[in-house]
Parts: sequence; C-alpha cells; structure tokens
Amino acid sequence: MTFYVENETEHTFDFDIEKTVEKVITAALDYCKCPYEVEVSVLITDNDNIRQINKEYREIDKETDVLSFPNLEYEKEGDFSFLEDEILMASCFHPESGELMLGDIVLSFEKIVSQAEEFGHSQLREFSFLIVHSMLHLFGYDHMETADAANMEMIQKAILDSIGIGRNVG
Repeated sequence: MTFYVENETEHTFDFDIEKTVEKVITAALDYCKCPYEVEVSVLITDNDNIRQINKEYREIDKETDVLSFPNLEYEKEGDFSFLEDEILMASCFHPESGELMLGDIVLSFEKIVSQAEEFGHSQLREFSFLIVHSMLHLFGYDHMETADAANMEMIQKAILDSIGIGRNVG
C-alpha cells in the first residue's frame, strides 16, 4: 500500500502522522473488506487553503475540516465488485504499482486542533476520525440522508474502536 502524506503547514502534532495515517487507513480497508492494495494521498493544510480548495471544487466559500476526492464511483457503497471489469480496471489501478487509486484526502490543521478542543478529545482522535470519515467517502459512502449518516457514524465508531481510538481517547 502507498500512502502519500504531506503536511504543508509549519505545525506539528504530538503523534506520528504517517504511522497514524497507515494504521487508520488500514483499519478502514480491513473493515470494508477492500480486496486490493491501495494508493491514497493525504494533505494537511491550513484553513485558508482548504477554504480555497472547497470554493474551487465544491463552490462553497468557507473552510471545512476535511475534503474527500474519490477516484471511483460506486454502484453500492463499499462494494468493490464493479472493479472486476477489465476496461474499468485499467483506469482505476496504478499502471506501475497495480494499486487501486482510491483518491485524495485534504485536512485542515486548524480544524483538527479546534475540534479536538471543542469535543474534549485528543488531536490524535480528531485526526483519526477525519481520516476514517474521508475513507468512507472514498469507498462511496455519504451522509446526506439520515439513515446513511447513522450508518456512517456506526462504521466510523467501529473502525476507531478496533484500533483503540474511541471517543474518550485524550
């Protein structure tokens, strides 16, 4: 698996970003039974830049905590069987590594810090939650409908609990 992690801010966390990204993404892949090795890019930026990206790609002129840019369109969330089509496989898998190119995650450092404080848990927990949340979007999940939001919340909790980063961490 390949995880590209870039922190373009001058800020640091009190945990290893790369190891956390690998641990959290691997747990999400395992939970959703992804049968492929994957490639995911994670960018940590500031509120100004995430606001700019949000405006450009979603036409929403405000900062947000996380943005997800999936490379795939799922027929059913979390169902990878559609990738068995050979023509589709050629466009979804990296030609050199053979890894499934899931997509990109963009995080706001300031939002991670402020939301961790607001919710009374650690920055590690907030960072991990946002990665899991974004991974579910990369798997085709959404939270526009109440039932879908409840399903995502249940899956997020299960994944975080499985790696010992539940709500009360920190």
